[in-house]
Amino acid sequence: MYDRYRQKHLQNLLPLFCLLLILTGCDLFGGGTTVHKTQLKAPPSKQTYTIPEIGLENLDLETLDPALAHDPASIRAIQMVFTGLVQLDDQLQVRPQLAQSWSVSDDGLSWTFHLKPHLKFSDGTPLTSADVAYSIDRALQPATQSTIAPIALRLLKNADDLLAGRVTTLIGSSIQTPNDQTVVLITKEKAAYFPAMLTSSCSYIVEQSLIKTYTDKWTDHLGEGGGAGPFKVQQYTHHTSIIYVPNTNYYNAKPQLQKVTTIFYHSADEAYRDYQNNQLDLTTIPTSLTVDKRHKDYYQVPQLWENYYTMNYLAKPFDNIKIRQAFALAIDKQSIADTVWKGSVIPTNHIVPQGMVGYTANLTGPDGTTKLTGNVVKAKDLLQQGLKESNLTSSTDLPAITLSYVSGVDNFDQEVAALIQQWQKVLGVTVTPDPITDYNTLLDKITATTNNSNGLQMWGLGWVAEYPDPQDWLSWQFGQGAFNNNMNYGQNTSSHAAQQQIIQKQMQDADANTTESARLQSYQKAEQDIINDVGWIPISQVTSTFLRTTSIVGITNNGENLIPPDDWAHIYRVQA
Repeated sequence: MYDRYRQKHLQNLLPLFCLLLILTGCDLFGGGTTVHKTQLKAPPSKQTYTIPEIGLENLDLETLDPALAHDPASIRAIQMVFTGLVQLDDQLQVRPQLAQSWSVSDDGLSWTFHLKPHLKFSDGTPLTSADVAYSIDRALQPATQSTIAPIALRLLKNADDLLAGRVTTLIGSSIQTPNDQTVVLITKEKAAYFPAMLTSSCSYIVEQSLIKTYTDKWTDHLGEGGGAGPFKVQQYTHHTSIIYVPNTNYYNAKPQLQKVTTIFYHSADEAYRDYQNNQLDLTTIPTSLTVDKRHKDYYQVPQLWENYYTMNYLAKPFDNIKIRQAFALAIDKQSIADTVWKGSVIPTNHIVPQGMVGYTANLTGPDGTTKLTGNVVKAKDLLQQGLKESNLTSSTDLPAITLSYVSGVDNFDQEVAALIQQWQKVLGVTVTPDPITDYNTLLDKITATTNNSNGLQMWGLGWVAEYPDPQDWLSWQFGQGAFNNNMNYGQNTSSHAAQQQIIQKQMQDADANTTESARLQSYQKAEQDIINDVGWIPISQVTSTFLRTTSIVGITNNGENLIPPDDWAHIYRVQA
């Protein structure tokens, strides 16, 4: 049950940092804040922060090249050194970074970004619009072999032609530089969410001279330059650690921490041991341990990651909406979260996750309630209605039902067993598990289910935000012809297909709507309609659980778990 583009092991991710002037403790689920006594700031020589990266293959980062990064560890490291035209703030809102401002043309296709004055790379070299154009074009060049840029930069006009080798560059066409301080990016369609897509690390700006000098080894020389982020690399010892120090040429307020060290660990047990010995400032919690959640250094943070199940609208019996609703309402999500996941996930009825712009707090399940324990009476009634509409007399007349999922990963075998048991108990329906050990095999079968009544009947997956915008969770999953619309929402012959197509059109209009409030309202309505139609059966929102010392202050925790560059100016160590 993974994002089809990248397997984000978020249990190892670090928290975001935010602007705080006093030491605070956050009520992560209630929204409250507890103010503690002001503590004395440690002297500059003690302004250090030491954190782990756990479970890396070969105990090393996969890459420090922004165009190539797709794993969380690499992206975290890249965020220290590089930045882009825009980035997310600690509330996951798109904010200017290298860009001072931007605007979009009346036709919604031309995006003009005005750079901040006097930008420099960390070696002091001026950073201009030509560097922006080079970096974005480089990410899409076939020779770069980025797996992320074709997704995050897919809206650029002629991006497909560049990837296919039909053109040699986008510079001068969809990437324009009218002067040193201005970049114009031209998209192939109207997309109000385009700036959110530019927060991907593949859009970050790199220094061309360093790449030309060292070619494919250029990231081993980041101490000489390369990026314009808040830090630069002081020392990278492969298979051991990486040390960052402040970038003295950073365009905004400089970091207060004078050294940030990331140490590579084989296991969470090793990192936890060093945390207990005060050698780390943060650690994940080994699965073998139970830690008191009331402890002052304990955090559990909802991530932009949802696990869900879905059904093929073209395959019987799930071509009937009432049968889909019956299956959804027979599930006790709270019980699964408590017994299978031991409280490490949050049960949910949502598609758009908690902690993201566009989240609808009062969204309901298909029964019109916010209950997470199911609705047995309603589920049984809907099943009977669905059977009648399908000319069946009882649940034993249903065709054989198979549930496909990735086996052997975390607790998903146990979750599927619990679901099957609940469907049998509530609905009297037998569901056969179809465990698939190879993730790519499952994805191939899911893709082959598009427009295919003989494809998979029901399957489980997870989705992790590619960019924190409702478009990524709604239009990109359920839109007309969307790559992920493998459940065939709106592309079926049911009596509800016409209404589904109306919802698809509403989402398409929202995608292009630059009035933010109206756009979000349209997405929220679409989400409720899709939940009622059981486009997904959302089960849980994944959380990140970790310990962090109270000696480091200025911290907030959000669902992307990446550190906004400007927040470092407000993060510091206090005296013990």
